[in-house]
Amino acid sequence: MAKYLLLKHYRGAPAPVNDVPMDQWTPQEISAHVRYMNDFAARLEKTGEFVDGQALAPEGSWVRYDGEGRPPVTDGPFAETKDLIAGWMVIDVDSHERAVELAGELSAAPGAGGRPIHEWLEVRPFLTAHPTVTE
Repeated sequence: MAKYLLLKHYRGAPAPVNDVPMDQWTPQEISAHVRYMNDFAARLEKTGEFVDGQALAPEGSWVRYDGEGRPPVTDGPFAETKDLIAGWMVIDVDSHERAVELAGELSAAPGAGGRPIHEWLEVRPFLTAHPTVTE
């Protein structure tokens, strides 16, 4: 089994077919979307393929170390992940092909008007070994 991250983006990926931002959906459309995601995760729990999934709140900040005895620095001239990453699901599957199959199914979650979003999801395998350093 190999773990994969299915990453949902707010922006940065090609526009989905049903490209209506979630803040413009009705409460019923949001509920239907969340129900689809929960049902998808529950089905994968039964097959042993679900590891974790989370939606992210819109607020957040950047933090970095600023030297011994100094407080961490927040924010900066960076793209805000809160504007980029909507949430994720971690799956543990037998193959990359299965990860792609499940991402395709997850991409069909309903959005505005109850129609599938057809959103682009990033599929990334977890690093399973430390990269080798060549000298």
